[in-house]
Order: sequence, then structure tokens, then C-alpha cells
Amino acid sequence: MSVTFRAAEEADVPAVVALLTDDSLGAKREGTDMADYLAAFAAMRAEENNTLVVGEREGRVVATYQLTFISGLSLKATRRAQVESVRVARDLRSAGIGAELMADAEARARAAGCGLMQLTTNMERTRAHRFYDGLGYEKSHFGYKKTL
Repeated sequence: MSVTFRAAEEADVPAVVALLTDDSLGAKREGTDMADYLAAFAAMRAEENNTLVVGEREGRVVATYQLTFISGLSLKATRRAQVESVRVARDLRSAGIGAELMADAEARARAAGCGLMQLTTNMERTRAHRFYDGLGYEKSHFGYKKTL
């Protein structure tokens, strides 16, 4: 049975946070104050090019990703789609849902006029690296982050 992808609603936020928390990295960096997540969700909804998407199967949120569209001048003014916070429920991983999720993200990006999909993944997520490699994504940059 496939997954239906749709824009998240406020009522989905606890399920999304549960997906974000359900791995070794997320368990260390996510919090418990739902008010923070609800405020962030409201801010995301107010931004024109920033969407939280959930994948639903039989009434259960089983996957999520955030998709942001970025207009810029580089690469001949190519509009980009940035996909982040990609998660699939632990009990459904390796069942093809991740590929469905990325296909949905790519379709949304194309529909928004994007010519490039980009993402980052934590260096510790070696399974994710193999997954993205298998979908045709290429390692092209070395990334940096700085806490502000």
C-alpha cells in the first residue's frame, strides 16, 4: 500500500516531532516542548516557499520532509529546492516509502519551476548516503554549519 503525501497541518506536528526524534541523532537534539515546534510550524506556514509535508498511510503519519524553494542568481538563475528533515517511520524503513517521498518532493520542486534539488545529510547517516546515491544524487559539496 502506497503513501499519500500532503501539506502538514498543525495537528500533524506531534507525529512529525516523533519521527524526528526516532533515531540516534534526533533523540539527542530534539526537545519535548511542543509549543516551540508549534510556533516554528506557524512560522513555516507564513513563509511563502517553505512547506512541511507528511506521508500518510491508513490514517497514520509515517513519513515527513520539509521543502523550501530558493530563487537565486547562480547557475544561470536556477531556482532550487532544498529538502530537509527527511524521515520515515522506523518500522517501515526499507519498504520503498523513502523513494516515494523523494519522488513526491521532486515533483513538487519541478512544479514550482526548480531546476535543482539539493539536500544535506549528517555524516553519520551512512544508510541515508547509500539511499541518496541510489536515487541518483551526487556528492557535490562539503558543508559547514555554525550555531548562532
